[in-house]
Amino acid sequence: MAKYGTYLRVPALLLASLLICLLGVIAEGDFYKDIDITWGEHGSVNILGSNSLVLSLDQSSGSGFRSKAQYLYGRIDMQLKLVSGNSAGTVTAYYLSSEGSNHDEIDFEFLGNVSGEPYIVHTNIYTQGIGNREQQFYLWFDPTKNFHTYTIVWNPQRIIFMVDNIPIRVFNNYEERGVPFASSQPMRLYSSLWCADQWATRGGLVKTNWSYAPFKAYYRNFDAKACVWSKGSSSCPSNSVDMTHNTWQTQDLDADGRRSLRWVQKYYMIYNYCKDYKRFPQGRPRECRLSRFS
Repeated sequence: MAKYGTYLRVPALLLASLLICLLGVIAEGDFYKDIDITWGEHGSVNILGSNSLVLSLDQSSGSGFRSKAQYLYGRIDMQLKLVSGNSAGTVTAYYLSSEGSNHDEIDFEFLGNVSGEPYIVHTNIYTQGIGNREQQFYLWFDPTKNFHTYTIVWNPQRIIFMVDNIPIRVFNNYEERGVPFASSQPMRLYSSLWCADQWATRGGLVKTNWSYAPFKAYYRNFDAKACVWSKGSSSCPSNSVDMTHNTWQTQDLDADGRRSLRWVQKYYMIYNYCKDYKRFPQGRPRECRLSRFS
């Protein structure tokens, strides 16, 4: 299995992103004002300040929160430092989701592992209640040592997953070609820390070692540049785009971003549903055949 610290032909965009990570980001969110605690007992959610929060997990309870606001498109940034040490069986989830059985969802899930082995970054996209679009990655750093920025860009053209401003996955809008896209249901940001040792680590072979509890995941600098959905309408004008402050509304990959995406996919992708031919004997999903990044 790959170890942390393997750097291979680092693209220029990655070097720039490392500098951004070291300098930090400007926090525009406020945990006191912008989130609701949805799950947790005995202080398992600890808000340390307007832009700092800790989730905890022990045998009695996991923990979680969600944004008060609903969004219909946006760029969501959060800095996380994941559970350190033996984190096998734990999952730190960070995702956007609408409500109901036919919900849309955009997922980051960080699957813990035994000490010294890398986390798996599990991504998925649900549209109209149907997912099955998994891609998984290792990271090029140890996500338990320092804070790193995890970003979801969601605009009418595409969804981009980013780590320290490095794109790791793109899902384009092919609604006109018959592929459902998250385009009409407002979503909230959710995050949780929970035990999923029936599947999370090596398919459930490695169980959570509760002697290492409480497990803790750290959050800071929540920043939602987004169209807030309230009472059936959006805060973003439908007929204009402020390119100064809302570049996410049309964000795509430039040449450097495409090189970085290929680098991540070549060296750090460990599962891609689009390449799982046994899973789709009747042919790959339509979006896999349409996108050059699948």
